[in-house]
Amino acid sequence: MAPRPSADPAPATANGDSHAARIGPHPGFISSSNQYSSEIKIRRMLKDNGCDPAREDNYRLQGVQLINNVRENLQLPVRTFDTACTYYHKFRLNFRDAEYSHQDAALASLFVACKVEDTIKKSKDILAAAYNVKNPEKTVAPDDKMFEAPGKIIIGLERFILETIGFDFRTRYPQKLLVKVVRRALGKSSANSRAFFATAYDMCIDMYKTFVPIKQTTLSMVMAVVELTARMRGEHLERVRDFAAGRRQYSRDAVMETMLDLLDLYVQHHKSTRIGARFDLGKFIDIKIRLNTDLDSTAKPRYLYHCHRCEVEEAHPLSSTTASATDPTTASNPWPADASIRRTARGQDGTMRFVFDPEAAKDEQETVGQFFKDEYEEYEVEVEEPVPPPDRDEAPRGRGGYRGGYRDRGDHRRGGPYGAHRGDRYHRGRGRYH
Repeated sequence: MAPRPSADPAPATANGDSHAARIGPHPGFISSSNQYSSEIKIRRMLKDNGCDPAREDNYRLQGVQLINNVRENLQLPVRTFDTACTYYHKFRLNFRDAEYSHQDAALASLFVACKVEDTIKKSKDILAAAYNVKNPEKTVAPDDKMFEAPGKIIIGLERFILETIGFDFRTRYPQKLLVKVVRRALGKSSANSRAFFATAYDMCIDMYKTFVPIKQTTLSMVMAVVELTARMRGEHLERVRDFAAGRRQYSRDAVMETMLDLLDLYVQHHKSTRIGARFDLGKFIDIKIRLNTDLDSTAKPRYLYHCHRCEVEEAHPLSSTTASATDPTTASNPWPADASIRRTARGQDGTMRFVFDPEAAKDEQETVGQFFKDEYEEYEVEVEEPVPPPDRDEAPRGRGGYRGGYRDRGDHRRGGPYGAHRGDRYHRGRGRYH
């Protein structure tokens, strides 16, 4: 199978000789950020990372709780908390647990979020706050020497987080929209609406302990929180439904998935949330059963964009399968690629470039890929190869240990294929004695 070059042959020189076409630099690798991820994609990335589901849930809850505790200690706004949790989830989806500590990843995510949200804090300030939260009886200052080595780790993880998010700093703040939705649906000055908003606000904080912020839009998250709060408190459910009916951007399927994700959190980790201690566990289970019954009656899937074939596939470690996902030489690459490819691309010849517009990145990849496409023509050629005769020294030994076959029982006419006994001659190809 001989390759046929897709490029035109090089022009001939004055002497009549042709020279090879000049090869330019490697075009590099393109990465485009993705604001949303489906449930099946998240599961595939966790499976490829080799994460244990129980350990992954504990690390996710502990990391988000650490971010919230440090944020409250430093008196940072809630938008910094939202951004830090989003970066933390994306970072953990692209790196194995064995490569980093989840506490370092959480603090590094908060460090980057402080810069993005213009609430700048030094790495030592964040480390000192985390230490003081854990040891309230023995507080230390940020300039303590014990934070020098951890500070370097935080700064080193900052680069990985920036590459993971693709330098795309867009995030969503559902708390801001939650205030407007509650006021519009329930009214402004009602005392009951204030208690309703307090419950919905805490539920919005608990929501960041799941993967909902990287799966759903802001309106889907807010409407799910408001409806689930109305179901938990047993009030204003009809007013919430009337408000949702007049919104074009409202997606019932996305809201159902978000509410079920929150109920999974409250049922499985009842004591690790803010709302879990306020309501009975049986109430969460009853609401979850009712929502699942509604899904079954409408024959709608539990998750959006679900693929059964992708769920049962074997795990593909990121170190061996993602190296060519952004390679322009591969014609059948999925687009856009996952952020984990940047780690493997860093060790290759090309340069990793981050493009914000996915359509522009796709067009550039298709244009560059034409110059790296190899076309082949397959043809068969029959070649006759002479078979050399075997060497006499390599003839097999018989039962008696002699070359040429049997020599026992006085049978001297049963020689080997090239043996000659008592003057008999054997001609190759004829197959008989004479």
